[in-house]
Amino acid sequence: MTTWNLEGTKCHLLVCGGSSCKKRRGEDILETIEEEIEKQGAEALIHPTQTRCMGRCGDAPVVIAYPEGVWYGEMSPKLGKTLVRKTLLGEPLEENRMYTYGEEGMKASTERGTKGKRKGKKAAKV
Repeated sequence: MTTWNLEGTKCHLLVCGGSSCKKRRGEDILETIEEEIEKQGAEALIHPTQTRCMGRCGDAPVVIAYPEGVWYGEMSPKLGKTLVRKTLLGEPLEENRMYTYGEEGMKASTERGTKGKRKGKKAAKV
């Protein structure tokens, strides 16, 4: 198992690897982000990780930027490249910003709200 020294890392980009995101080029987004980080010489500043499903299938593909707690939806490889560049400038990718997560929990950044597709068993009707 490879381990990473994340000391000095300013941003951790979590790229959803769930099925809905994969269907919408999630793996290509991760690859583009990794290439842009290398191109910018930012390996010590930005660390990308592919995750399992993050439960925001309706917003797929999804990328989360931490420690800011900003969720980006409807991403593409081109937007992944832009996200890396904006992250290095300390700017959010406003047009695809869906949610922020902070002390008060998840807050919608757009009118779409915080609705997502539920995974697993349906709740029993009472």
